[in-house]
Amino acid sequence: MPLDYAPFFPTQAPDPRVSLLTAEKLSVTRGDRALLREFDLVIAAGELVHLRGANGAGKTSLLETLAGLRRAGAGTIECGERPPHWLGHRNGLNLQLSAIENLQFWCGLNAAPPTAIEPALERLALPMRARRRAVRTLSAGQKRRTALARLLLQRRALWLLDEPLDGLDAEGLQRFAALVAEHLASGGAVLMTSHQSLPGALAARELYL
Repeated sequence: MPLDYAPFFPTQAPDPRVSLLTAEKLSVTRGDRALLREFDLVIAAGELVHLRGANGAGKTSLLETLAGLRRAGAGTIECGERPPHWLGHRNGLNLQLSAIENLQFWCGLNAAPPTAIEPALERLALPMRARRRAVRTLSAGQKRRTALARLLLQRRALWLLDEPLDGLDAEGLQRFAALVAEHLASGGAVLMTSHQSLPGALAARELYL
């Protein structure tokens, strides 16, 4: 079905000369094992990067390090004044709270206006009846849509997404593709993992670990 919603944020043509993420000589470890050494990465405004690799290659660990959730063994990371949006494959939702209560809590932590919650859930097509039920009663796809709604609650240039397509049906994949395309067109950037093919007409630079 067509997505005829207005953009959440003012559009601004991306400038490929602007780097939204720069990592230099990065070392990523898990326990006493080095997953990456001397790793360099630059992501420009308007760019979608699809991070790929075998299980255990370090994709999630790299994303967590770039998001500031894991300490780098060495190297530097620069990603602008505002921290990136992070979406892990476990959604980060309190199962006892409703979708709306989870997003209200997130807004409180991040000084974001809660008035954007309902429009965000509408954009992700979470049914009205599901918005005030405990998240534990929602389907996998509804939980994922709730988690994705956080991307629309506060403007952040860089999105770091770990398996964001998990649980989404065909219509959900279409909505996700529209959100990413809009974000890129407005000057944002996305680094994401996915074992699935990217939906829609999204064009990505593939990065293999």
